[in-house]
Amino acid sequence: MKIFLSFLLMVLSVGYHAQKIYSKAYGSPKNTPVIFIHGGPGGNATLFEGTTAQKMAGQGFYVIVYDRRGEGRSKDENAAMTFKESFEDLNAIYVTYGIKKANIIAHSFGGIIGTLFTSQFPEKVKSLTLAGALFTQQETYDHILKEAKEKFKNDASKLNEITEIENLSKNSADYRKRCYNLAGDMKFFTMPSPTPDSKKLRAAYETGEFYATNIRNLQSPIKFYQNEAQNNLDNTAVLKEIRKKGIPLFTVYGKNDGIFSEKQLNDIKNIAGNNHFKCIDNCSHYLFVDQQAEFLEFIRLNLK
Repeated sequence: MKIFLSFLLMVLSVGYHAQKIYSKAYGSPKNTPVIFIHGGPGGNATLFEGTTAQKMAGQGFYVIVYDRRGEGRSKDENAAMTFKESFEDLNAIYVTYGIKKANIIAHSFGGIIGTLFTSQFPEKVKSLTLAGALFTQQETYDHILKEAKEKFKNDASKLNEITEIENLSKNSADYRKRCYNLAGDMKFFTMPSPTPDSKKLRAAYETGEFYATNIRNLQSPIKFYQNEAQNNLDNTAVLKEIRKKGIPLFTVYGKNDGIFSEKQLNDIKNIAGNNHFKCIDNCSHYLFVDQQAEFLEFIRLNLK
């Protein structure tokens, strides 16, 4: 009887955890597995899922999307928002879908998680693709502030705001948030010249089921900075080590993604190698929407 009860509790515990993590697979399990890691903290995979997941599956991939614990559709008030927890969630995805090794595509802050996961669990990663992904966080913040000083050099109020931000702790949620608010003010996340295709994708997303579930947990960044000591990372050395381990590293960025300096783009190209790097014109942070065809072609050529 005790053995049965222990087994039942284990099943209930596993089921409870599984319900916390939203995930969905597109395509055939027989195809090349791809796991998409969304940005954040506080983000979700709805934009990628609603615009791109099925199309990528149509290219012969088994595409898995999920929202991390405490983010998006994976509601959990007790989520710690640490890297350790993120790794647990990702490892659970491997178990849920019966995958031993997968290609990881990591976007924005997801690039930090994808890089660290690949370093810690290299046997589970067939390749790592950084798609508009962070890799040297302080350089990104410094670049945003430098550009803001130039952009708002005649705006005393904005210059005072920039000074306030510079005086904040660089390891705080407020510093991160206010840097990205400035980036938004400068339209750093916005495609310069929307195309008919990108407009159509955006419109379909914003009137569809996925936009309705575009849940943003504003507490996630706060909890992350409270609970995770590694909160402002330079992953240059980690990425170089991943390459030394023989894991293919692919990097694709929007040429007009304003949160990355020209130096940063050159640095990531040098780390990945010229043949594993693509910079897409008329494209900002959400490259799988801004220039979806070019993004999908890059993925198809490198991951198949």
